[in-house]
Order: sequence, then C-alpha cells, then structure tokens
Amino acid sequence: MTPDGTRGIRRLALTLGAALLALATLTGPASVPLGEGGMYASGAPAPRPTAAPFGAYLGYGPAGVRRIAGLAGWLGRTSPAPRVGREYLSGDRWTGIEGSDGQLADWGNWRRARPDRLFVLNVPMLPRNEAHLPDATVRTELRRGAQGRYDTHFRALAERLVRLGLPDAVLVVGWEMNGITYTHRCGPDPAAWRAYWRRIVQSMRSVPGQHFRFDFAPNRGRDAVPWTHCYPGDRYVDIIGMDTYDSPHGMSFPTQLREPYGLAAQVRFARTHRKPVSYPEWGLYRNGDNPVYVRGMLTWIARVRPVYQSITDYCPHGVWGCGGNPRSSGVYRRGMGWGR
Repeated sequence: MTPDGTRGIRRLALTLGAALLALATLTGPASVPLGEGGMYASGAPAPRPTAAPFGAYLGYGPAGVRRIAGLAGWLGRTSPAPRVGREYLSGDRWTGIEGSDGQLADWGNWRRARPDRLFVLNVPMLPRNEAHLPDATVRTELRRGAQGRYDTHFRALAERLVRLGLPDAVLVVGWEMNGITYTHRCGPDPAAWRAYWRRIVQSMRSVPGQHFRFDFAPNRGRDAVPWTHCYPGDRYVDIIGMDTYDSPHGMSFPTQLREPYGLAAQVRFARTHRKPVSYPEWGLYRNGDNPVYVRGMLTWIARVRPVYQSITDYCPHGVWGCGGNPRSSGVYRRGMGWGR
C-alpha cells in the first residue's frame, strides 16, 4: 500500500472506531454487533468477510458467468471462491422483465454445479425503467401494478426461473426505489409502490416449486425519499439490502456509516424487523481510487455478516475489471484472499 493509503487507513481507524463505539451503546434487538475497537487499529489487517458469500457483477448473461472463473483466479487459490452470481433483467420491455432462456440458462447450470452457490437477480418493476418518465406517469403505472394489471409478467418470470433450475434465487425487486434514477421509484406514490411490491411477491410465490427470497434494497442515505417509507411489510420481505457506493464526493466512510438512513440505520432497521441484511451493490464512485473506503466496507461486512455481498466490477466502481483503481484493488484482494 502507498504511503497515502496508509495515512488514510490510520485516519479511518480513529474515526471509524469512534463511530462504531457510539453505535455499540445501542441495546436491544436493534443493536449492531461491533466487537472491540482494536481491530480498527493502525496496521491491523481488514477482517476477511469470508462468513458472507461474495461475488461481483461481471457482465450480462453468459459472459458474466464465464468471468466468475477469472475473478476467482485473480483472487488466488488461497482465497475462498466467489459463490454469488449476479445478474440484472432488462427493464426496457415486459419481455425483458419476464427474462429469457438465453440470459438465464447458463446461470441455472452454474447454480446447479455446486449446492453452496447463490444466484441474485435484480428485477425491474416496470418497463422503460431508465426512460426518466415524469412522476405522473410513474404514479399511474404503480397504481396499475397495485391493481394486479401486471401480475402475469412476474408469474412468467417465476415459472422460467423454476424451470431453469433457479427456484431459490434471491430477487432484488425494484432496487434503489428511494432514488430518482428508475421508473420503479417509490417517491411519486409510496402507498401504491408498497402495494405493487406485495402483488409481485404474491404472484411469484404462487408458482409451484419456488423458494425465492425477496431482497428490499434501497440506496444508502435518504436520497429522494426516506427508504423506510417504501418498506412493504415483513410478510413480503426476506432480506433488507442496501446499495452503497463511495459517494458523494468527500463523504468519509464513518459518515456513510452513521448518516441518516445509512449503513448503521439499515442494520438497526433489519434487527428491529428480524431480517438479515445484504449488500447487492457496492463499489468505488465519486472519490476515485479510495482504499480507505474499501477497507471500511470489508470491515463493516465482516462485523454485520450479511446474507451476501457483491461488488460492482466495472469502471469506475470495480477492483478487478477496472484497472483505474490499483490501490483499492490491492486492499480488496488482500482482504478477500487468505494468506496474502
């Protein structure tokens, strides 16, 4: 690690330790298991988050499946193998949301090859998902979904997943709903969004042979609307996830931890609702090649033990597929690989 990275980690040790100590004073079911502050001391290696299955988003369809072996080779023989496969359905049309054999069949073969593997699929709730539609249109579409107008599309997806050998997939439905990027955003009508999520879950659970788990995964932070306003209820959520990138510019990892609706708030909310957590997307972003952030995330993951965690591995976020982040890449590789 470069001297700059070492100084950054020393600063992180002090600030992160203070933030975690404050969180450790919480009691009851919402408390966060934080351990001793010594693990954050200067020079201490980042705890390896091997208790949590991990993977990375490596590309669309069969190409993404093939690249998993490359990631495993880069991490080295002494590292645990990536066990999480990550995929996104296209949100352009309903046919994309229903999935296709061409996109998903290789994932079924990958999943069946080892019983400890986990397939995680992001599922848009509406077509034209990145068309930046106005709030009035989004509101109308959410209400139609809540009325059951789109149930058949999600049953078709569920039937396809079961047939292709993915009946136990984790489904990240309507991700980052508290933001403004996607048509499936919650802000224009939170009540309709919650009702629509419940319709989707009921429709997919009605398919024989399924054992899906549904992951509610907002952006970290408040964003356009507090993500707690979008929560559809414990009966319809199995995992409480969070997409958390190194953003905005200048925000330290301890601030990401303790900000309103941030990482600590996610874990407290999940404990209150007796749900496990996940990190479907994380990675570098607004602060460039930032090994302090990567170390902070690996340390946090090791402490809270999510169901799974997955880094987004393309530029500017990644550490293997993106050559522009060499310092962060080194921290990730050492943190994930035994004996390095």
